[in-house]
Amino acid sequence: RGQNDGQIIGFRRSSSTVGSISVSSSATAFNTSSDYRLKENVETLSGAITRVKSLKPKRFSWIVDEEDSANVDGFLAHEAQAVVPEAVTGAHNEVDDDDNPVMQGIDQSKLVPLLTAALQEAIAEIDVLKTKVAALEAD
Repeated sequence: RGQNDGQIIGFRRSSSTVGSISVSSSATAFNTSSDYRLKENVETLSGAITRVKSLKPKRFSWIVDEEDSANVDGFLAHEAQAVVPEAVTGAHNEVDDDDNPVMQGIDQSKLVPLLTAALQEAIAEIDVLKTKVAALEAD
């Protein structure tokens, strides 16, 4: 497959593609650049469980939706920004020159690496505990 097969929109900065929207006959993919050749200072994520504990997921309804609309799961952008700043755009309580609110946004996909690392840490802890329990039961 060629690099642009199925790509319907490409996002570029200078001469580099930094993202795209691609389609197949049955799916749509929203892609951001991730090639290792674009990265430096690569380190394994650690301490992820502690950071995940700092996230504050909420249930809420949107003000613009009908009254008593169904609650949804999500985050308040400024709270998530304290834990995963790259997931959030804008500043807390920002206003423009006319004092109109400039709303923050969140890219929840940016939480996936942290959640994956926390799960891996938890699995490692569970494996250690299983080994200890098996040793105790063998005695």
